[in-house]
Amino acid sequence: MGEEVRLREVEPADLEVFFEHQRDQEAARMANFPSRDRERFMAHWTTRVLGDPDVFVRTVTVDGEPAGNLVAWWQEGRRFVGYWFGREWWGRGIGTRALGLFLERERHRPLYADPHAGNVGSIRVLERCGFRAAGSVRYDGQEHRMLVLDGPGEERGGA
Repeated sequence: MGEEVRLREVEPADLEVFFEHQRDQEAARMANFPSRDRERFMAHWTTRVLGDPDVFVRTVTVDGEPAGNLVAWWQEGRRFVGYWFGREWWGRGIGTRALGLFLERERHRPLYADPHAGNVGSIRVLERCGFRAAGSVRYDGQEHRMLVLDGPGEERGGA
């Protein structure tokens, strides 16, 4: 638990780390999100994530080493949060600590998350950070939990 968890701006070298993280088959299965090839991954990150001024994104570091990322974006008038960590960082409380830091900066409320129903670890991280159950949705035939964080922050209507 003595590991130093911090957030910082995304650096170009981080994209290689993120690319490798999303190639992990177990992580992709748990997230119910298929891995992208390098070209599609880099195009998505440079245009839709880093290139969109409405997206708030941070690299998570542990003792200075990139461990994952946190992203908030607008989708159909709702603000969502998502994250991806390398498997070597799972189960150590890093996701919970990083999301807590991220929520101090990402002030839009309500804030939504929709993890795959089988991703128990991710659901626990969200609940520990104050998200509450708000139903379920289906994507490509797979059930996802809808969670919402209300409370202090800035309210905003659609995107």
